[in-house]
Amino acid sequence: QVQLVESGGGLVQPGGSLRLSCAASGSDFSFYAMGWYRQAPGKQRELVATITNGGRQNYADSVKGRFTISRDNAKNTVALQMNSLKPEDTAVYYCNAKRALWPDSWGQGTQVTVSS
Repeated sequence: QVQLVESGGGLVQPGGSLRLSCAASGSDFSFYAMGWYRQAPGKQRELVATITNGGRQNYADSVKGRFTISRDNAKNTVALQMNSLKPEDTAVYYCNAKRALWPDSWGQGTQVTVSS
C-alpha cells in the first residue's frame, strides 16, 4: 500500500491556475491507478480526474478542458494542473491510489479556495 501526501493548494482568484502535486511513498507506484477527488463543504466527495497506470485519463464533466492530470512513475508523483478556476472549484482536494485486491489509499487533502 502507498502513502500519499498532497501539496500545492491555496487561495487563487477566479480565472487563475493552481498545480496540485501528490507524492507517493512505498513500492509498485506504477501498478496503481491514481486519481484526484474533491469535497466541498456540505457535499459528498466527488471524482475530479483519474489516470490509469497506462496513462489513460478520465475527467468529471465539470472540469473537462480546464484540468489536466498527469503522472511521473519515475518520481512516484501525480499532478493536477487546474486552469480557469471557478469559485465552484473550491474544495479540499484528495489524492487517491487504487490497485486491484488492495484497499484504496488516500492523502490528507489540500485546500483549494477560489475567491476574489
